[in-house]
Amino acid sequence: MKLYYSPGACSLSPHIALMEAGLAFEPVLASTKSHKLQDGTDYYTINPLGYVPVLELDDGTRLREGPAIVQYIADQAPTKNLAPANGTLQRYRLQEWLTFIGTEVHKGFSPLFNPAVPEEVKAIFKDKLKSRYQWLNAQLEGRDFLMGEHFTVADGYLFTVTNWTKPMNIDLSPYPHLQAWHARVGARPAVQAAMKAEGLIK
Repeated sequence: MKLYYSPGACSLSPHIALMEAGLAFEPVLASTKSHKLQDGTDYYTINPLGYVPVLELDDGTRLREGPAIVQYIADQAPTKNLAPANGTLQRYRLQEWLTFIGTEVHKGFSPLFNPAVPEEVKAIFKDKLKSRYQWLNAQLEGRDFLMGEHFTVADGYLFTVTNWTKPMNIDLSPYPHLQAWHARVGARPAVQAAMKAEGLIK
């Protein structure tokens, strides 16, 4: 398998999932600025939408969209318990989390990275994100992870996008349960390995 990624982008989520699953894969750096691979290949020939992540399977099939990719990865290593079994209510709970993170948190950051968006508009999006983090903080009270006692691919996704609060100057100190969860996830060996591989930590 190949994972097309950009350091610190949302592709860190499947990178973490692959490390947690212990699956063999080749990381392929895809610049989200130049849209070129290191060998000069036009990334739009890999993903016509131009963004990461893309997971390329051994037969050449390509899978887009982080929440779909991380579930695929989890299902390749069922003994790792990165996702509940398909068809169970708990699997739909996982999908509920992945959808919430994607639509309410991940996309909430998008305007903050756009230099064309006025500061007053960015302030509105930051306030919305803070309300979402306040809700998440309450959900994490008394829980080690989003689904309870076990780490899942939803934790890897939320960890990835929550890392963006630092460069965007969003203060997480009002959310102690969220902060404790973030530290817990960040200390996992697979998470450390993925971040080191992307040059995010030494």
